[in-house]
Amino acid sequence: MPRFFIDRPVFAWVIPILICIIGVISMMHLGIDSYPDVAPPQVTVTATYPGANAATMESTVTQVIEQQLTGIDNLLYFSSTSNSNGTVTITLSFETGTNPDIAEVQVQNKVNLAQPLLPAQVTQQGVVVAKASPDILMFLSLQSSNPAIDAARLNDIIASQIQPVIARVNGVGNTLSLGSEYAVRIWLNPDKLQGYGLSTTQVLHAVSAQNAQFATGSLGSDPAVKGQVLTASVSGDTLFSSLKQFRDIILLTNSNGTVVRLSDVARITFGAQSYGLASVYQGKAAGGMGIYLLPGANALAVAKAVKAEMATLAKDLPAGVTWNVPYDTTPFISASIADVVRTLLEAIALVFVVMLIFLQNLRATIIPTLVIPVALLGTFIGLSALHFTLNQLTLFGMVLAIGIVVDDAIVVIENVERIMSEEHLEPKEATRKAMGQITGAILAITVVLAAVFIPSALQPGATGIIYAQFALTIAVSMLVSAFLAMSFTPALCAAILKPTHVEKKNFIFRWFDKGLARINERYARQIGGAVRHAPRWMVVFVLLSVLAGFLYVHLPTSFVPDEDQGFMLALVNLPTGATLQRTEEVMDAMSDRLKHSPIGRDIAGVYQVEGYSFVGSSENVGMAFIQLTDWDKRSESAMQLIPQANRILHGLQDARVFVVDLPTIRGLSQFGGIDMYLQARAGQSRAELAQAGRVLLGNAAKNATLYGVRPNSLPDAQQLEMSVDRVQAQAMGLSLTDVYNAIQMELAPYYVNQFTYAGRVKRVYLQADAPYRMGIDAFQHIYTPSGISSASTGATSTSGETTNTSGYLTQVNPTATNSSLSPYNMVPLSSVVKTHWDVGPVALPRYNGYSAIEIVGNPAPGYSTGQAMQTLQHIVDTRLPPGFAADWTGQSYQEVLSGNSATLLMILSIVVVFLCLAALYESWSIPVAVLLVVPLGMLGMLTFCLLRGIPNDIYFKIGLVTVIGLAAKNAILIVEFAVDGQARGMTLYDAVLTAGKLRLRPILMTSMAFILGVFPLVISTGAGASSRHEIGTGVIGGMLFATVLGLLLIPVFYVVVRRILGDKLDEIPNRLPHGGNDRTDIVA
Repeated sequence: MPRFFIDRPVFAWVIPILICIIGVISMMHLGIDSYPDVAPPQVTVTATYPGANAATMESTVTQVIEQQLTGIDNLLYFSSTSNSNGTVTITLSFETGTNPDIAEVQVQNKVNLAQPLLPAQVTQQGVVVAKASPDILMFLSLQSSNPAIDAARLNDIIASQIQPVIARVNGVGNTLSLGSEYAVRIWLNPDKLQGYGLSTTQVLHAVSAQNAQFATGSLGSDPAVKGQVLTASVSGDTLFSSLKQFRDIILLTNSNGTVVRLSDVARITFGAQSYGLASVYQGKAAGGMGIYLLPGANALAVAKAVKAEMATLAKDLPAGVTWNVPYDTTPFISASIADVVRTLLEAIALVFVVMLIFLQNLRATIIPTLVIPVALLGTFIGLSALHFTLNQLTLFGMVLAIGIVVDDAIVVIENVERIMSEEHLEPKEATRKAMGQITGAILAITVVLAAVFIPSALQPGATGIIYAQFALTIAVSMLVSAFLAMSFTPALCAAILKPTHVEKKNFIFRWFDKGLARINERYARQIGGAVRHAPRWMVVFVLLSVLAGFLYVHLPTSFVPDEDQGFMLALVNLPTGATLQRTEEVMDAMSDRLKHSPIGRDIAGVYQVEGYSFVGSSENVGMAFIQLTDWDKRSESAMQLIPQANRILHGLQDARVFVVDLPTIRGLSQFGGIDMYLQARAGQSRAELAQAGRVLLGNAAKNATLYGVRPNSLPDAQQLEMSVDRVQAQAMGLSLTDVYNAIQMELAPYYVNQFTYAGRVKRVYLQADAPYRMGIDAFQHIYTPSGISSASTGATSTSGETTNTSGYLTQVNPTATNSSLSPYNMVPLSSVVKTHWDVGPVALPRYNGYSAIEIVGNPAPGYSTGQAMQTLQHIVDTRLPPGFAADWTGQSYQEVLSGNSATLLMILSIVVVFLCLAALYESWSIPVAVLLVVPLGMLGMLTFCLLRGIPNDIYFKIGLVTVIGLAAKNAILIVEFAVDGQARGMTLYDAVLTAGKLRLRPILMTSMAFILGVFPLVISTGAGASSRHEIGTGVIGGMLFATVLGLLLIPVFYVVVRRILGDKLDEIPNRLPHGGNDRTDIVA
């Protein structure tokens, strides 16, 4: 193939030009994100039971549904939270790559099996099964300078005008409202109800009966009489559309003709559908909405589309209403990608300088410089074909590939120039001869570097996706580079290079050549000495290998490094029972303290969410997204600011605040650190589980490995326990149903039906007005008519209501004339209800069907997440009673999977390279000589990582696989020449010595090009710098050791392997030759 392109230079140019054109087109269509889509697809099941507490929700809803969640394909784990506000959320996480539509259908089928077993109120509200994107893209907020527009109105605008439109934007997965839309709230006055002798049940049925939609038919429709010439539909009353219609609802008609209307016993207003949640941005009340990214969507494009849509929608907002983006992940994505691209350009410049210094010929240097952009653009074609995105991993692969793709070109150029210099051939002839000599080495290097990444690309799950993005990027670039090395590069060499002439070089090149010549002479002597004392050097090698193994086993583990994403997350917990007002006051104080602290100069804004946190929904919790100034405007990273923020907020009155980092990979966890569930697998009670949790937290607080370990759940809170005196209730003609219905309809928002407002259907709720449900005396204001359930079927009670024997109200005549009803007939529930204060759960979490407590935290400074996880696991195993177990979730779960496959991945990579080399060389021994260099690269990587405090995480493993391939590449360059030398009749000693001397310069050149090409990663700053530091530090350390130690030991490995197979080492002369090439006619 090289000869074909050498003789057809135009053809050789056409192919790279086409590669560049198609590569640019492919690059423009690639999605852009910080990481590939690795978060497990999720499906959520949500249900509502108004008025139910957490225990009731768990026993009547959560467990009923969970027991059906079996036999679902690709299910990893599921968690649930039963809340005291009458809601339950079950989140099911599936293996990465699972079709979320199929998963949603399977979950829906399982939930349908549970529907008949659920309470009627739950099924009436609806059990919702929906796909959930765990990858939050941004928050939008609305604020108003108009005092007439409050937060409830802002949230209604979001729900009515903004959320439906944004949800349809291409790439938006789902949306999360941080408030609720308008509803008609009927605030009952129990005292007035009692005064008119009315019950809440009568009000409920009156509203239901009069706010109704009726179908009325049509006139003149077929079958019609003969001669009918007109048809028309008949319209009747529809759902109410104004508050006045609700106020005019007739509850009671008296004998004197007067009526009691709803407005006489209640206050009817537009209000929020649900309360207990608020948001604040920059100190002002706001409406809020979260936007999640659809898996595989282009984050930057989606964010741009959302902002463009918001700019259009803003034109229709009421006067004084403005919109903001208080939390946005795309600046981090843009900044991190831009930093990697800048690193890419810096790497290209450094590689150019290295090549110019070594080649000392501008024409020769231009050739590999031209190869770099062609190879990178060819890689974009591969990324597009593989449906990859343009993210940090693929760009890291390209940065490393820069130093690799020039290797093949350098090998070609160096050999062509050597032949022109030594044999005085013309460029075209020298290129033909050079390509005949090194095609085998290029193929071997390409196969090895491509094959070493095959096991990485085949790993399953989220870890496998991360490996594949990086590994296949390098593999594709290597294949493109190899093709160019046998087509484009030879054609350029034949056309551009000129025969060398003796000319005076500048002092830099002269100084460099002299130094390299001295190194070459000394290297030749060292090779001879090493080969003569091969057993001694093999002992040294074994000791270095043992040291590498020891360091590998003891290197702390992790998953991915923490990154400065431009935000900090503050989690706020107040004492149980604290109201939303107190939470708002505390969070306002928190924001004010931060802004006026020494780190206030680095804070750009604070977005507060009150009544909701990752621990659950409750009025005594909140969280705040603390936006930092741009990376280039501050001297400290988010990881450095977080401990300072925690010290500043320590001791904040009435609150406990934790400031934490956001997760590096969005969607895997709620925040960075460790995430574990403590499970009661032996059926222990909640009290026993709580005690085990306290023991765990107590031991964790004393351990130096852990920091900030805490339960990620709401603590128990005061609850009013009530019981009905059944004997007394029966004597008064009341049933349990009467009592609990009356209580629920006054103390909890009770859904009635719907109404239309501004073109949207909204809900109607009944509830007692605020003054009548603030304390235990609320039961004194709740009345129900005596004898409602005591009548026989079809009997009419004194209130004009029709009941059945079960005690359930089945028909109400809201206009029944009844003048005999008096307050004497109304029974206060305080006479049949006994109450006492107790402590009960606000939220009850479960994990994989077991009662559980979620435990989160961080490793202490100087420790890794892997060490923190091991410590927690040890505490669970040794300090807790039998039956309790730890189960990991989120990012910690992925870290466990990653750690389990790491050693197997490394072994498989080495085995694949060994087999490829064995096939190429038709030998089982030569691959051994090549691969013995791998422990040296490992040692260098481990040493550099330990010195810089880098753990064994995803980037370490990626770098390790890369170092295996690159270390083998250097060995191939020497072993290939030694094998050819022996094939041409040279002695083993001469072959090894000559191969080492001839390949020293290209090995040093390619290694220096790679190391300097990667060096910008090591010293980079800004967004995503932690990841760049890790991968850059590891591979540089590995390449340095593999190059420096490998140059000395690779000849020893080759000699030892050949001697074991029967080759005899010729007598070594007492003095080794100095400089020069003993044999210049071997394959170069």
